[in-house]
Amino acid sequence: MCIRNAFQVSVSRACSHLLTAVNSWIPIKAFPRLRLKHSAMAALWMLVFLAFGIPGTHLSNCSYYGLLNYLNLTTSSQVLQVMRPVHSWNQTSKVSLDMVMYGIMDVCCNDSNVCHLFINQRWKNEFLTWNPSDFCGIDKLTIPKSLVWVPDVSIDEDASDSGSIRSDPLLILMSSGEMVTTTRQRLTSTCQLNLSLFPFDVQRCNITFSSTSYDTSSLKLGPAKNSSVITSLSDEFMITQGEWNLQNMEVSLYDHINGNISVSKLRYTVLLERKPMLYVINLILPLFYLLILDLASFFISASSGEKLGFKVTILLSISVLLLILNDILPSTEDKLPKIASYCVSVFTVVWLSLLETMLVGFLADFSGRSSSDLQQDSASHEEPEEVLEKTEVKPAEKVLPLDGLQDHLRGIQKEWQSSA
Repeated sequence: MCIRNAFQVSVSRACSHLLTAVNSWIPIKAFPRLRLKHSAMAALWMLVFLAFGIPGTHLSNCSYYGLLNYLNLTTSSQVLQVMRPVHSWNQTSKVSLDMVMYGIMDVCCNDSNVCHLFINQRWKNEFLTWNPSDFCGIDKLTIPKSLVWVPDVSIDEDASDSGSIRSDPLLILMSSGEMVTTTRQRLTSTCQLNLSLFPFDVQRCNITFSSTSYDTSSLKLGPAKNSSVITSLSDEFMITQGEWNLQNMEVSLYDHINGNISVSKLRYTVLLERKPMLYVINLILPLFYLLILDLASFFISASSGEKLGFKVTILLSISVLLLILNDILPSTEDKLPKIASYCVSVFTVVWLSLLETMLVGFLADFSGRSSSDLQQDSASHEEPEEVLEKTEVKPAEKVLPLDGLQDHLRGIQKEWQSSA
């Protein structure tokens, strides 16, 4: 509309100038009718020009195709694809980048982190600018990435495959030359974990962006938003966190010098806090309860025979929990997690308690067998003396040869008296 109004104003001014020229060229007194006729013809030609000229201009300037023609994007131009979009070669291209984390999937082993990211990049192309008023107010345009230069920004800690990156094939071109592109990525990044306080640990994982082809003098990275904004946006768009809580995200910018080459790097430090409740309920508390039961088993009588079986059952239960812990804990050689020391200590205490029960039982059986053997030995030594005492004849009780005859005679006498 602005172009059309301006065009109408210019045409009106041209008409007025033309009529003035016609009126000044033809004298009014000599040829009044001729002057009127030429004025009418000039006005008629102006109306025809307005009728056919303005609509054509309006259609060409208000279409995306006309804008693409103006920007020279309808034909293949390798210069726009491979060269940095700056007028001077020593001018630095500035790329603003922001990252939003919307998913924490898993922490594998002890050296990788799997998460979902939204990555936005902004830079300026100085050759692709236009005035929106010249094209009916069009202030932005969507074009394929293959038509223009795109900064080669990558993640240093990226260990994922190429299929995990979902890059938008289109980008947004603003009238000022600013370009905006969005990338969605399932990132598997290397992250050295410190598991000494597992499961009450807080991990710090770095996600570093840098260019692989341009140094600091050619390309400079910068954060589009500060740390607090990035953290709040990530909390707002977070879909899943698994066993982790996003605590904070810190943004830092620095230059990495490798020999004579300085590369601009943008680092996001992600602080992840583990949710410990699952491990407390399934591992720490059961081990503590089994330790209490083992200590309570000292009140069981050793003679009942159930104490040893009870302790063996507790030891087997702790062994099962240790197997579960082995599957949960990632392998690490730097530091032994405190929970592993706790489990090994409980297992050692129960194992020593079991050995103590076995030793006490053995000593009790050994002392019982020793006392019975001593009793049998003493009984075997006392039996011959008793036999000798029983078979020994006292001197007063010795049997004389005539005593038996006298007794026999007395018996006969008593029988005779009783019969008489």
